[in-house]
Amino acid sequence: MKGLRRSGKRPAQKQHPPGVRGGAARRVLLAGLIVALAGGAGALAFRLCSPMKDAPELPKKEGGRDWQVDHLVTTVSLPTGNAWTDLVSTGSRLANPERMVWIPGGTFFMGESHERSFGDARPVHEVELDAFWMDATEVTNAQFARFVAETGYVTTAEQKPTLKEIMAQLPPEAQPPSETDLVPGSAIFTPPPGPVSLEEPHRWWRWQPGANWRHPEGPASDLIGRETHPVVHVSWEDAAAYARWAGKRLPTEAEWEYAARGGLDRKRYVWGDELKPDGKWQANIWQGRFPHENKTEDGFAGTAPVASFPPNGFGLYDVAGNVWEWCADWYRPDYYAISPKKNPPGPSSSFDPREPTVPKRVQRGGSFLCSDLYCIRYLPGGRGNGEPNSAASHIGFRCVASPKKN
Repeated sequence: MKGLRRSGKRPAQKQHPPGVRGGAARRVLLAGLIVALAGGAGALAFRLCSPMKDAPELPKKEGGRDWQVDHLVTTVSLPTGNAWTDLVSTGSRLANPERMVWIPGGTFFMGESHERSFGDARPVHEVELDAFWMDATEVTNAQFARFVAETGYVTTAEQKPTLKEIMAQLPPEAQPPSETDLVPGSAIFTPPPGPVSLEEPHRWWRWQPGANWRHPEGPASDLIGRETHPVVHVSWEDAAAYARWAGKRLPTEAEWEYAARGGLDRKRYVWGDELKPDGKWQANIWQGRFPHENKTEDGFAGTAPVASFPPNGFGLYDVAGNVWEWCADWYRPDYYAISPKKNPPGPSSSFDPREPTVPKRVQRGGSFLCSDLYCIRYLPGGRGNGEPNSAASHIGFRCVASPKKN
């Protein structure tokens, strides 16, 4: 499901001196996450270039400030009241930049050859990558609140759309919204009361005025109790803006898949070949008949707090399910056939034959709406895509950083 497109325009942002604008990003990863390099089941196909003990320092940011924090800002005034002040304070208290995980360089097989895989994940091909750092978890609401508080950033979903922009993101069968609905908002998942054709996604997606990262289900919802859930309703442009502020970047598609596999050689899932080892769900995905019956056997009907499930072999959480994650690459279904072996940057432009006039960026990991019965793109080789100015209730992101150059 695509989210809402926008023109990409942004209001003027507050200006910050060097070393301040990105400073809080170094305080916004969840403290206490275990990110030590862990062993995973299955054969290791990665030829690791360096062990964990040789991980270099994270790069210093503008103004000479590095990732280490010398103080915590625990009170920030926001125009929306005490609840938001508390949320931003949470983003500071939970901050710990060392919760980025060192991903050693190496070689792996990229793509998906399973009989039910999608054509755009083929051919499976060998890729060699340099080492990098990656956020242990998806960016949380508390972290994103910190970013907004420091910069005054306004997300795609918080900007007023045009009728053309809304209709471009809805299925052809969908009824156009009224003029009164031409207000900021986003697409949200709404399960139908009973079985519907899986060829009719408009039966479970709807435009919700007032839905955005602060109000995931609309104006009546908020983030209280969801501080450590992944932020959603963020477009690629929103994610890229956060990454720049944090002194990081979005991962390439190859980096994302390499990290997600966690050292396993062409296994079906990021944790191995068995869907439920020892009878336990390993990811926040859909159980039941989609889209009307969610049995919530994994404990969650929507997004889950980050790190609710075991990490993969590299110590990364939620690289399958929970929310889709934006990557830096433009999307082309035929790119794997011409992709360079070493550090593939992605194609120079986008092309999707289903919508040839719409440029798209890659999304990875699937979401809480994926299942083997409907959408299996939560598999490590599965690919998704979306227009850079699109947003929805199941789309988030995480960041990476290149090692400091000597």
